[in-house]
Amino acid sequence: MALSFVLPAGTAASPTVAPTTTPFAASLTAASAAGGAVQPGWAAACAVAAGAVAGARRQRKCPKVPRKFSLQMPTFPGFESKKKTVVITGASSGLGLSAAKSLAEQGWQVVMACRDFQKAEKAAKEAGMNPENYQVMHCDLASKQSVRNFVQTFRTMYQSLDALVCNAAVYFPNAHKEGVILPGLFPGGGPRWSAEGHEMSFAANYLGHFLLCKLMLEDLKKSSGTPRCVILGTVTATVNGAELGGMIPPLAHLGNFEGLEQGMKAPVTMLDGGAFDGAKAYKDSKVCDVMLMKELHKRFHKETGIVFTSLYPGCIAETGLFREHYPLFQNLFPAFHKTVTKAYVSQDEAGQRLAACVADDRYGTSGSYYSWEGEAGTGGGGGKDAVQNTEKDHDWFMNYGSFRTLSIDEIGGEAANDQRCSKLWELSEKLVA
Repeated sequence: MALSFVLPAGTAASPTVAPTTTPFAASLTAASAAGGAVQPGWAAACAVAAGAVAGARRQRKCPKVPRKFSLQMPTFPGFESKKKTVVITGASSGLGLSAAKSLAEQGWQVVMACRDFQKAEKAAKEAGMNPENYQVMHCDLASKQSVRNFVQTFRTMYQSLDALVCNAAVYFPNAHKEGVILPGLFPGGGPRWSAEGHEMSFAANYLGHFLLCKLMLEDLKKSSGTPRCVILGTVTATVNGAELGGMIPPLAHLGNFEGLEQGMKAPVTMLDGGAFDGAKAYKDSKVCDVMLMKELHKRFHKETGIVFTSLYPGCIAETGLFREHYPLFQNLFPAFHKTVTKAYVSQDEAGQRLAACVADDRYGTSGSYYSWEGEAGTGGGGGKDAVQNTEKDHDWFMNYGSFRTLSIDEIGGEAANDQRCSKLWELSEKLVA
């Protein structure tokens, strides 16, 4: 924004300039007063110089004219009246980056909430995102203080929030193993811990998002439109019992929240209080995310109008989520889902699916768990859009009713029980208090 100014002209004649003693004349006067001798040549030179300066000053009698100048005011992100704002966690790679790019191209102001600031900046530039449509802000979901700091920083720069996307996740599938085939061969390394001493999958995938949602409800309420909160689910969370992905052990199981009742701090690693299993810890955390969506819908949708949804975007087999898996698995996994399960979906297509849940008017039914059909009926690329994919049908493996969009009352598995969803909320509140 440029502000232009015009300074008014002065009077035609300049004010009278009093005679001024030049440095040269002053030196002569000082020398005479001290009784010193001044050489004739030096005195003549000083007189000429003094006369030139005085003459130049006397010539400043031209009338003043108006002078124009402009002041370039800084533009602060989020102050654009027509631009909607979305916060996306884990937007430095994979699904989050693809969705961020898609929304930025649609004119949204994208706040990329990421743990690694430099990585996110580099990723955004390499993706060709318009710098005017995104901003990277630090947020480590495994640290409750970092989440609070992020929200405070956001509020100094943005007046409201139109959409919140809880996407970030970590996955340590082999952390509990001593090695592959033989102990010591690709050892898992045991559980990872957050800044506050919680098991990392639980802290980053669920608890940090719980706190972020809870804090940013106030920002969503200030939206001039219909705000949305989108929380990522997964096929492994077993919310649809007909899906093959949810049948692969270890199965998600929260028990009676025995671990959560104990505070989920070392040595407690699992929500059900059982022995640590890296793959199960991830699945448990994603079940909690779906339960969080349901509880948010129940507590706040009618009162605030905020739309709360979850989704499974398809199997993004080449995402960095699998970077902690064995190298052989990382190489074979994409090919397996492209040829055997037909569940493979590219990061770009998955990003467009997530972006639709944020920006597409059709994806505005609160409490929904969106799932795409895929050409083979297993959630892969192509097929019906999630909003059209509500009817039961047979998939590639002849499972009936899999990979379809569920209403809030159809969400099954560990997330089906409303009382357990409420209990999870209450116990989580104690951990972030």
